[in-house]
Amino acid sequence: GGVALAVAKDLAFSPLGFGTAMSSNVFFAARATLSKIAMQELYTPLTSLSPASLFGIVTTAATLLTIPIALFIEAPFALSRLEATEVCRTRLTIILLASGLFHYLNNEVMYLTLRRVHPITLAVGNSIKRVVLVIAALIFLGESMQPLAAVGASIAITGTLTYAILKQQLSC
Repeated sequence: GGVALAVAKDLAFSPLGFGTAMSSNVFFAARATLSKIAMQELYTPLTSLSPASLFGIVTTAATLLTIPIALFIEAPFALSRLEATEVCRTRLTIILLASGLFHYLNNEVMYLTLRRVHPITLAVGNSIKRVVLVIAALIFLGESMQPLAAVGASIAITGTLTYAILKQQLSC
């Protein structure tokens, strides 16, 4: 509810963007839960399915599944836009490779962390990471936040924090 309230009055609000962002959160949580189950059921010293190995399998499968979709849906649009701009292709390539590397490392750390924590704890941490990124953008980019958006963000943060505290207390 807090996230919906935070973006409700945003001039750049897109229902499609909001829906895909929320879907991303659901799939992130599902991936973490299923990966945790796989780690618990498949990891033995004989199988050597470590968190890093499982991440490699999941990443390879996801890449093979999404390449055809990306080529079919995004490639024609991306290529036409690239030709129409004055973008330095070498710089763009370096930025894309760096972005991919950092995303890979972020997820590698996530799998190593998942081995030690509950998937819900990981999802809460992911939410907090996003809040920190939004706050950093507000500070470093000089952006401002409307009062309604601040209330919505506060509700989302408070809900996440409350859940984490209750989860920890009930687990003990």
